[in-house]
Amino acid sequence: NRSVGFIFQSFNLLPRASALANVMQPLVYRRMGRAERRERAELALARVGLSQRMQHLPSQLSGGQRQRVAIARALVAEPAILLGDEPTGNLDSQTTLEIMALFDQLHAEGHTLLLVTHEAEIAEHCDRSIRLVDGQIVEDRRQVGRHARH
Repeated sequence: NRSVGFIFQSFNLLPRASALANVMQPLVYRRMGRAERRERAELALARVGLSQRMQHLPSQLSGGQRQRVAIARALVAEPAILLGDEPTGNLDSQTTLEIMALFDQLHAEGHTLLLVTHEAEIAEHCDRSIRLVDGQIVEDRRQVGRHARH
């Protein structure tokens, strides 16, 4: 988990752990101290708009809030590469825009994002989109200059 962060479509949250504990979990494997784990997890949850829900269990959160916990968990270790399986699939339209703005910010900071989606709007947002049909590439489209670095 040092180089790659995963956003799972099914969230894979620990049901008996708070949102904060779920986000802290990947940092345990890095042998990071509890205070630093907590600080990083709080910042990650704030980035996805869940500062007020840190102590809630997954069962106390909406589907969109659980998805944002999963995104925060993927971001907490500051990975170079972020892989997302339908990362906005359970979000309302406003929260989707906010998360895509966050992804834009991460990309601008030098992170690589690879998203799998069925949503055309999300695919169109990306620098490059590869469309598959029956396991075959049928389109490989680049948007030149979309996120050009200066």
